[in-house]
Amino acid sequence: MATTTAARARSRLVQVVSQVLLTLAAALVLLPFVWMVASALKPASEVFASPPSLVGSSLRWENFTNAWTYLPFGRFMVNGIVVSAIGTVMVVASSAMAAYAFSRIRWRGRDGVFLLYLGTLMIPQEVLVVPMFILMRNLGWTNSYLGLIVPWAFTAFGTFLLRQFFLTVPEELEDAARIDGASRWRMFVRIVLPMATPAMGTLAVFTFIGYWNSFLWPLLIVSDVRMATVPLGLNMFLGQTGNQWNLLMAAATISIVPSALIVLGLQRYLVSGIALSGMGGR
Repeated sequence: MATTTAARARSRLVQVVSQVLLTLAAALVLLPFVWMVASALKPASEVFASPPSLVGSSLRWENFTNAWTYLPFGRFMVNGIVVSAIGTVMVVASSAMAAYAFSRIRWRGRDGVFLLYLGTLMIPQEVLVVPMFILMRNLGWTNSYLGLIVPWAFTAFGTFLLRQFFLTVPEELEDAARIDGASRWRMFVRIVLPMATPAMGTLAVFTFIGYWNSFLWPLLIVSDVRMATVPLGLNMFLGQTGNQWNLLMAAATISIVPSALIVLGLQRYLVSGIALSGMGGR
């Protein structure tokens, strides 16, 4: 009895310590966001006041309106949503088809090609941007949605993620559909894809956030302010005319709304997709 009581006490202590550590970790993660929102509501002269304070002398809600009108920030948001949404659809579609070919269709050299495909993940983006920019310029795609979207619409990461999930789908389902006369494409669309919704939801979240937060590639491919995306727009609050830190914080607060909505909307797919696809392949 004493041993059981001691074990229960140790288990309860471990749970309490775990909860405290998780709470501290969550607070550390949320602290920058809280400071960003607080700075967005401060007067410009108090953003870097010493000693620092979380709340300013007054709440300047007009900072959000001023940030929206100081630059064509609405245009930046529209550009970011268009690029991120179309890019996400293209990445999920191309990755799903490539993953199906690598996981279900047997052809000579398949595994070797897949290893080469995965090897591209080790190539830094900084190495690719110069030849990619020259290609986009020759195609006439600079300052265009095509130039912002297409170069990154085919990823080895998405193919790997979905391939790992497809490998867990029982082949007997496709065998039964083949006996009923279903084509390869029909099996892919009607059987495999519906079962891969969690994995595709996970990929959609990662891809949308990746497009939305991309800074280096839009910085190179865009020279017209009307085609600027949100990260470029945020950078424009810092310039030769002065650094508008309170407006920058207000604009940054606005900019996280689409990503937050995507994560919240696809949260159940994100959790189940990571659990089932990341390490679930045979």
